Amino acid sequence: MPQYDYLVVGAGLFGSIFAYEANKIGKKVLVIDKRNHIGGNCYTEPYEDYYIHKYGPHIFHTSLKYVWEYINQFATFNNFTLRNKANINNKIYSLPINLNTIQQVWPEAYNPQNAINKINQDKLNISDPQNFEEYCLSTMGKTLYEMFFYGYTKKQWGREPKSLPASIAKRIPIRLNYNDRYYSDADIYEGIPVEGYTAIFEKLLKDIEVHLSCDYFKDKFYFDTLAEKIVYTGPIDRLFEYKHGDLEYRTLTHKHHEINSDFQGTALVTYPSLNIEWTRIIQHKYFAFSKSEKDYITFEYSKEYNKNFAEEPFYPINDFNNNERYEKYRQEADKEKNLIIGGRLGNYKYYDMDKTIVNALDVCKKELAGK
Repeated sequence: MPQYDYLVVGAGLFGSIFAYEANKIGKKVLVIDKRNHIGGNCYTEPYEDYYIHKYGPHIFHTSLKYVWEYINQFATFNNFTLRNKANINNKIYSLPINLNTIQQVWPEAYNPQNAINKINQDKLNISDPQNFEEYCLSTMGKTLYEMFFYGYTKKQWGREPKSLPASIAKRIPIRLNYNDRYYSDADIYEGIPVEGYTAIFEKLLKDIEVHLSCDYFKDKFYFDTLAEKIVYTGPIDRLFEYKHGDLEYRTLTHKHHEINSDFQGTALVTYPSLNIEWTRIIQHKYFAFSKSEKDYITFEYSKEYNKNFAEEPFYPINDFNNNERYEKYRQEADKEKNLIIGGRLGNYKYYDMDKTIVNALDVCKKELAGK
């Protein structure tokens, strides 16, 4: 007889929300995670009077009121708004590309119409762009593409941009005004939890049994006997022993440094140039508007994920071959009546935090309604 109603594999956002909602209606839940902490990639640690984002910057943003209200049960958010910068040859530009950025590149483009004229002169006539590079060249032109996106994309994805799908580039905004807010204006809710992200997970998992440094795959047969159903949030290809081949991911390396000066004057600076090894530098105190003189910065590097190393898969490479492979795994999962899969890795999708919450609440509604 199973001891638990649900075994949740992974104490990240999806798994913790599911565990919380199941526990709330009286279900017995066990959460396990191979890491030595809860919170997944959202995990933060206290430092001075602010918090360190140990796996890279996490800025919560959403257009969905119900998602904002849900997460605010567990945290108070400040009013941080991301305004990203790019460092190219030690000159700072505003990202996403807006009228200020365009005028920095072309001084005569000091109003929207002049900016449109310069971009139109620089664009290539590609009526049906088939890849990332063609889409950029046909929408923003050669100059802006080569300055801001060619090198960064090659570093971030480890591939020539012409080998990536156009769908990735379609998320890149070009603004003909001075709006330098990084996220879409539709995302009217944005901020950082004032007590860090880990505090959210502590509240979600407060009354739930959690075992850390516990690898599901080291004794999968045993763990599967513990509960009526398994809620799995890890890589879906590993769950089925890679029988349809490996799904490809990019992973990240973070190098942290303590310093005693203001390093860059803002939270996030991107480095698009290929002659710079890292992709961006994070200065954590700016997430919390801290006045601390002691600072903590993080250099972020992108590289190919290798399942044989102790690495975390971060970004799914959603090209045609990988998506086709994922579909085979999804069909395998659908056959398992006692298996629930969710989250970024389980669904092989690049979810922002709000979309992970949507995914978790949708699954909870389907699974827990009426129980």
